[in-house]
Amino acid sequence: MFISPMLLGTAPGPFSHSEFIFEPKVDGHRLIYSLQAGEVRLFTRHNNDCTRQYPELLLPFDSDVILDGEVACTDPETGLNDFEAVMSRFSTKQTSKITQLTHKLPATFAIFDILFYQGRDLRKLSLMERKMILHNLPLPSPNFGVVPHIEGAGEDLYAQIETMGMEGVVGKRKDSQYVSRRSKDWLKVINWSYADVFITGYKKSEFGWLAAVPDPSGKMRPVGIIEHGPSPKHKQAFRGVCQQLITGEDKNNVYLEPRIQARVKMRNWTKSGLLRIPVFDQFIV
Repeated sequence: MFISPMLLGTAPGPFSHSEFIFEPKVDGHRLIYSLQAGEVRLFTRHNNDCTRQYPELLLPFDSDVILDGEVACTDPETGLNDFEAVMSRFSTKQTSKITQLTHKLPATFAIFDILFYQGRDLRKLSLMERKMILHNLPLPSPNFGVVPHIEGAGEDLYAQIETMGMEGVVGKRKDSQYVSRRSKDWLKVINWSYADVFITGYKKSEFGWLAAVPDPSGKMRPVGIIEHGPSPKHKQAFRGVCQQLITGEDKNNVYLEPRIQARVKMRNWTKSGLLRIPVFDQFIV
């Protein structure tokens, strides 16, 4: 059975609070695990069935249960979550390839909440009551784990996460009930990375600035599209300058001389050298 998950608000920065617990943010994709009448089904946050993609997670618990968490893969070299690896697992449809990746890129289900157990709906219990039940739940294999948490000391945890290069921290109010919507009772603090890029064009059909960085030879190498972050004033300033810099266009984009420089925040660089989820921060003048 699918349950629409509780979604995170965004905190302006790291914080500590005695009424919150704090967890490391797992860099994977959201997974709802449902065991009903002996059948395991796996769902993404958007109710896409991904049961086939993760055969190592189709092991039953001791009773019917619905769990919320993240499915992740670990980079063996760094020991950190590898988002590109779990996206490779998610996008693979061929059975033989799935079997191969199960051994090459094993998935882990990092559980942080329990919604149903032994025929009981737990969503109206407080978070800490649900955590107590979750921590006493027998796990079926090493591919399952419970996300650890600390109470109150969010800034200390964030400092450790930042040092380790992990994705961020989630703060959750101890008395929060589980609701299927975005809530300020759960807040994420992302450990952003920053990069300076040149804006080399823009999309015609919808908002998006084309970003590039110089390669060793000095030529501009495309690194992604900035679709989030700039205010109306930033967009107006860009429009006031860009018309003087147009070098050409095609069906989708208008291209510019690389004269406008900007700082973006992002999750990280991908293995192929692209910005992962770039967000405009400021122009560099």
